[in-house]
Amino acid sequence: MFQDTVKVLDFFSFPDYAVFFAVLFLTVFFVLYGNFKRKNTEDKFLDYMLMGRRLTLPFFVATLCASWYGGIFGVSEITFNYGIYNFITQGLFWYIAYIIFALFMVNKIKKYQSLTLPEMAGEMFGPKAHKTCAVFTFFNVLPIAYVLSLGVFLHLCFGISTFWGMIIGTSFVCLYASWGGLRAVVYSDAVQFSVMCLSVLLVLIFSVKTFGGLAFLKANLPYAHFSITGGNSYFNLAVWGFIALATLVDPSFYQRCFAAKDIRTAKRGILICALIWLCFDICTTAGALYARALIPEAAPRDSYFIYAIQLLPIGLKGFFVAGILSIILSTLDSFLFIASNTIAYDLLKNKIKNTLLANQIFFIIIAALAISLSIYFEGSFKKIWFVLGSYMSACLLVPLVLGHIFPKRISDKTFTLSAIISAVFLTLWDTFEKQGFWAQIDGFYIGVLTNLLLLSIAIYRKRKCKQSKTF
Repeated sequence: MFQDTVKVLDFFSFPDYAVFFAVLFLTVFFVLYGNFKRKNTEDKFLDYMLMGRRLTLPFFVATLCASWYGGIFGVSEITFNYGIYNFITQGLFWYIAYIIFALFMVNKIKKYQSLTLPEMAGEMFGPKAHKTCAVFTFFNVLPIAYVLSLGVFLHLCFGISTFWGMIIGTSFVCLYASWGGLRAVVYSDAVQFSVMCLSVLLVLIFSVKTFGGLAFLKANLPYAHFSITGGNSYFNLAVWGFIALATLVDPSFYQRCFAAKDIRTAKRGILICALIWLCFDICTTAGALYARALIPEAAPRDSYFIYAIQLLPIGLKGFFVAGILSIILSTLDSFLFIASNTIAYDLLKNKIKNTLLANQIFFIIIAALAISLSIYFEGSFKKIWFVLGSYMSACLLVPLVLGHIFPKRISDKTFTLSAIISAVFLTLWDTFEKQGFWAQIDGFYIGVLTNLLLLSIAIYRKRKCKQSKTF
């Protein structure tokens, strides 16, 4: 019934084209409207970076939700290969982190008048911490997976190579996101958020209606697909839990919280997003499981997309394709924007006269780097997320969280050394071949333990020093 490879346009009819281009037109219209609003503000740089810190709850929810799910083909790949392991590693662990961020982190970070996460680290620890955090942030937000997703999308739709799809698609994103700043990103996200949520819900509804529910999936999928490890080790599963905690130091979360008009908006917004993400993950994971059951010979990363195109009726095919494009664009533009800010504002601020212009130029440079690295990672979404997420979590999570718990106890030099040494130990551990039990221990754990040890010693010594001065 279902083909394992398709040419998307062969399944399109006039209503599909009409719906698809209507969504694109609406997105462009909102980008233009966002840019118009930016021109009428007094502080253009603050508006470009953070919408003048006037982000309201509806826009906060729309932009944070939309900017968090660009790796739809990665979800398809992981679910196809490992089943509900995707929901655990890319969903459940993260909900816990979102709630922790909303309840315990928002109050702490909103007291800083920073524009970026690295700048906040600089206020907490010092100038070296600012630069160190900026370097790790830059590599964490390099949109490698999302550039790759856009290339895969254009390949499936138009038959062009994934490489040229990455170049053409990313060039378009660079044009509108660099031009309008965060306001353009947020206004486009408002459209993309609505379309992406409804599109994945439609796939689940039609799947259940056509084939049945859980009983059908259990009868047509391997037993391991309903195991929480999906055939992976528990050590591997636990690493994803720690990677999810990197939300506590995620630059896009900080950017939206810095842009929110007040603390209440940020807190309520994140909790609402967590509920929406839960529903979204259920839809995408279930949809990908149907794809695995019905098209077992399909390429894992393409399977969900190919399945949905053949499942949905005329008109909704175009809406679904627009939804998938929205999922990718809403994350890609956000990550490109943060990465360019990190270079132009955090790393080179004092060396560049026109930070805003430099920010726009760096969009192109970052896009080229992301495309190159997607080739290095051999197009594996799991590998991209695992490697980049491991470094951010292992090297920045511990010092930043401890910095909030024990203010003024970690020096600028200590922060920098602990992050760098942890990265070195993590890299060395993963480089050398190991056997037996030690082969199951990921370098991530080594990085975290190194960080904890160095910072615990520093905090203890600072405390002892304070006590001795008291006496």
